[in-house]
Amino acid sequence: MTVTVDKFSGFCWGVVRTIEIAEQELERGGAMYSLGEIIHNPMEIRRMEEKGLQTVSHADLESLRGSTVLIRAHGEPPSTYKKAMDLGITLVDATCPVVTKVQERIRRFYLDGFQVVIFGKKDHAEVIGLIGQTNGEAVVVRTLDELDRVRLDRKTVLFSQTTMDKGTFYKIRDELRKRITDLVVGSFEDEALEFHAKDTICGQVSGRDKKLREFAKSHDVVIFVAGRHSSNGKVLFDIAREENPRTRFIEFPHELEEQWFEGAESVGISGATSTPQWLMEQVREVIEREYAPKKAPVH
Repeated sequence: MTVTVDKFSGFCWGVVRTIEIAEQELERGGAMYSLGEIIHNPMEIRRMEEKGLQTVSHADLESLRGSTVLIRAHGEPPSTYKKAMDLGITLVDATCPVVTKVQERIRRFYLDGFQVVIFGKKDHAEVIGLIGQTNGEAVVVRTLDELDRVRLDRKTVLFSQTTMDKGTFYKIRDELRKRITDLVVGSFEDEALEFHAKDTICGQVSGRDKKLREFAKSHDVVIFVAGRHSSNGKVLFDIAREENPRTRFIEFPHELEEQWFEGAESVGISGATSTPQWLMEQVREVIEREYAPKKAPVH
């Protein structure tokens, strides 16, 4: 049995940047807090906790006057920055530059009088930050059935949470074009970021679609490793499973099951943009040690 880790999987550059910023700050010493889990992966969270990073919620901010708090890659609404300033909290802003760009564009359209529609999950941290750019007035939709909440008599702009799937985004875009005459599909380009897209789904996320499909088809079994709260992980797992029904989702190595590997000659390991490379390598080692057929001894 061959076991291969997908070379295109693992942290996106935005997550790498956030982790690096946090580690650099922690090396300076002193207490440091992350506003929400720094990443949707419990094992990486544990590793960062061992370095001294403590996870806190918005409700904890009152008790953190004068402290240093990290804004994770998902970003935050303007109200968080104001509250931190009022409390004398030093913010270390590690918002992904792609998310920051989406926030800026949404704010600009909102101030220009547009109805802002966001394709995303309304309770997701990134979307909360995006809604905050519109004073809470943006309309968040996740399915075609929810488009009835969009006003049809206003000039409207459509944006997306950066980790959503392109297929559904385009279906929502096409349906809104049928209903709204004055519709703009949010777009941005920034040569410094080497990012150019007709929608606001992260290019590094959407770009993995084709490569992941090829990877899934080329193996008998695929083990997809991600945190269960990872939006990106759910999207990519579904893509892999579409191509290979023997795709299994795990969060920890101990969740592997022996029967998954019956008759398999090749196993592929992939993960979300929030899945650390070291964790996928750990999963590979466990599979090779415990589930790969053992060669018969030579006499």
